[in-house]
Order: sequence, then structure tokens, then C-alpha cells
Amino acid sequence: MHIKWNALAQTAGFSFGITVTVVAVFALGILALSRREAALSAREGDGAGGAAKPALLAGAYACFALCAAAVVYGLVLIAAP
Repeated sequence: MHIKWNALAQTAGFSFGITVTVVAVFALGILALSRREAALSAREGDGAGGAAKPALLAGAYACFALCAAAVVYGLVLIAAP
């Protein structure tokens, strides 16, 4: 049995990079949601009401959609014949 160490190292490096990227994007989505919640609670305290930072909510949804797409793509690669 012959192990192709170069291919193994490339695969491990690529997997590590994608994992770090997906975790960072997910963390950005959580950060956007928490900042939106903080803005909403600040507005409630001031009595201003209304929607706070809809761009933060859209950004959070975009981050979560990217994470979901990466997970689905990984599952498709695993299940491919």
C-alpha cells in the first residue's frame, strides 16, 4: 500500500481552511444577530421603537445561508457516486 502524502496534506489543509472559514462566517452571523438585538433593546429603552438595523438581519441570514450551502455541498460530495 502506497500513501500519497502530498495529496493527503493538500486534502487536510483544504479541509482545515474550509472549516475555519465556515466557523468564521457562522460567528459573523451570530455577531450580526447579537448587535441587532442590542440595538433593539436600546431603542426599547429610549421609547423610540421601530425596527433596528434591518441590514444586520439580512447579513446574518446571508451568513447562515452560506454556512448551510457549504454543509449541503459537503454532503453532496460525500454522497456522490
